[in-house]
Amino acid sequence: MRVVTWNLWWRFGPWADRQKAILAVLRELRPDVVGLQEVWAADDGSNLAQWLAGELGLHWAFAASEAPGRWQRRIGDDTVGIGNAVLSRWPVTRRAALRLPAPEEFDDGRLAFHALLDAPGHPVPFFTTHLNSGAHAAAVRREQGAALAEFVARHRDGPGFFPPVVTGDFNATPDSAEVRLLTGAAVPAGAALLDAWEHADPSAPSATWDGANPYIPGGSGPGVRIDHVHVGPPGPGGLGRVRAARRAGDGPVDGVWPSDHAAVVVDLEGP
Repeated sequence: MRVVTWNLWWRFGPWADRQKAILAVLRELRPDVVGLQEVWAADDGSNLAQWLAGELGLHWAFAASEAPGRWQRRIGDDTVGIGNAVLSRWPVTRRAALRLPAPEEFDDGRLAFHALLDAPGHPVPFFTTHLNSGAHAAAVRREQGAALAEFVARHRDGPGFFPPVVTGDFNATPDSAEVRLLTGAAVPAGAALLDAWEHADPSAPSATWDGANPYIPGGSGPGVRIDHVHVGPPGPGGLGRVRAARRAGDGPVDGVWPSDHAAVVVDLEGP
């Protein structure tokens, strides 16, 4: 089962050209399920996730932010919303959204989104999230990480379920406190998730926020991995075992960089 997580940089930059580049990358990857952050949805009913799903022949589900105002003010357009989305080869049979906690001065409507995927024989509890950004927001992200961990715990299990798959832009590195709320030694036994990147080629580039990307402010600085795929302990027969992990969308497509983030691609022992 191929899993992708990708922050699509909403309606920033040359978004219409970037949309085509995003589609080209996903079409080449042929994913089974994709967790997307910063997905735009316009008042006229158009939605980036819906368009991508239609082009790729996938099912889709979308959770809109309840507080898009700060985003809208940045581009001067209050007719476009923002949210998280899931694209899936299998139908979505259940969904739930959690508005992540944040004090008023940091609250821009970040979400965690759950979609239960009707994969053959083993339903997949899939999650995608987007935590607050900025070094100044580390305490906020820790609170959001704790809320995310509780949200995953509520929706992760069922008879014959695939191990939970948690994706997203955490705006935090693997060793941060907010990420370790899902992966660390303090997580209750059997509930800790595996950072899928542990199975990547150690010599491969890992930064998903990379100074080589021309959309990154300041440019050319050292990159960091802030986009993650985490997976629960493998099930019977190795179900959900991580087989490989790598970056994608980390260069221009016909001269256009798809996003300010690179995607993370993970292959799992699937249904």
